[in-house]
Amino acid sequence: MKKVVLAYSGGLDTTFCALHLSKDLGYEVHAVLINTGGFSPEELNETETRANSLGISSFTILDVTKTYYQEVIKFLVFGNVLKNQTYPLSVSAERILQAKTLAEYAKNIGAKCVAHGSTGAGNDQVRFDMIFQTIVPDIEIITPIRDLKLSREAEIEYLKKHGVSMNFEKAAYSINKGIWGTSVGGKETLTSSQTLPEAAWPTPATKTNSEEISLTFEKGELIGVNDKKYENSVDAILKVNELAAPYGIGRDIHVGDTIIGIKGRVGFEAAAPLIIIKSHQLLEKHTLTKWQTFWKNQISEFYGNHLHEGHYLDPVMRNLEAFLADSQEFVSGKVKVSLHPYRFQLIGIESEHDLMASKFGSYGEMNKGYTAEDVKGFTRILGNQTAIFHQVNKSDNEN
Repeated sequence: MKKVVLAYSGGLDTTFCALHLSKDLGYEVHAVLINTGGFSPEELNETETRANSLGISSFTILDVTKTYYQEVIKFLVFGNVLKNQTYPLSVSAERILQAKTLAEYAKNIGAKCVAHGSTGAGNDQVRFDMIFQTIVPDIEIITPIRDLKLSREAEIEYLKKHGVSMNFEKAAYSINKGIWGTSVGGKETLTSSQTLPEAAWPTPATKTNSEEISLTFEKGELIGVNDKKYENSVDAILKVNELAAPYGIGRDIHVGDTIIGIKGRVGFEAAAPLIIIKSHQLLEKHTLTKWQTFWKNQISEFYGNHLHEGHYLDPVMRNLEAFLADSQEFVSGKVKVSLHPYRFQLIGIESEHDLMASKFGSYGEMNKGYTAEDVKGFTRILGNQTAIFHQVNKSDNEN
């Protein structure tokens, strides 16, 4: 019997794949849930119980949350990466590490096949396939949902027929959870005009008061929340999410161009990522020079797009990460944030590396670093070439 390693989340697509591969195709199915920080212990237990009821050979949970932070998330923070200025790559980033981990697991158990539940319309199919083709080039890739062109309704009907019990109303939405945000796809996101209903969002909006929190960064990494220091940034990220997600902060719908060239929409909730990125970006505005910021923006845009489209293993990514990490040498300090229902506000920062230090003067008032005569001379030289251009061309036009 042929071994296949299945990327398993416990959702509708991967539940169908597990059953179809074992019952219909006769594979020895080894389902692997790669936890990137989005599952509670209760959810993991429930997922394991369901997986084992599907007649598969084994079910394994691999927790890669800390690796995910060190290899991917850290650089998304350094780069303030938001796809189309909106989306913090909640799913695209984790898919890279999930695919890498799954490929290594398949090699370790001697599997000849790997499988994933991607459809033929989205980005995940490309991300998984590209990683597998690079790390395990000789392995067969099986994609039942894509190959059979199944709708979610057809999958639900199949599972009901085989006696699988799950919340099919909830299964109408495709939900992917991770520490860097949760994506939500459903019938509304297949349109251009509708938004997701309140019930579709995984975290209910229950907080109605306002509160102020503080985030402490050290060399670009989040190390503290509300003056409590954490041993690793993963715990700090989880704390920010715990405080902010119940406000309904971080909900939005991302519209973008898929890797295969069509437009797509997906809902997401990412309270912690958005607050952390925007807080980090504010701290950088105070601690980086103009040209550091300029080049970081160019590099970060490329880095985010390249990662989003599955090119994580391209060696240029390691080069860009080296630049991003080096730029964080003085990005340390505290950022104050005010949380409100469905929104947050950045209040300000405190940092010993703040380039707005008062000893150099105050913007719009008195500056202590130069004299009025210095500015007059500087301005004449700075605008000299432009002035010459207009004088020459004015003269030409008059002739």
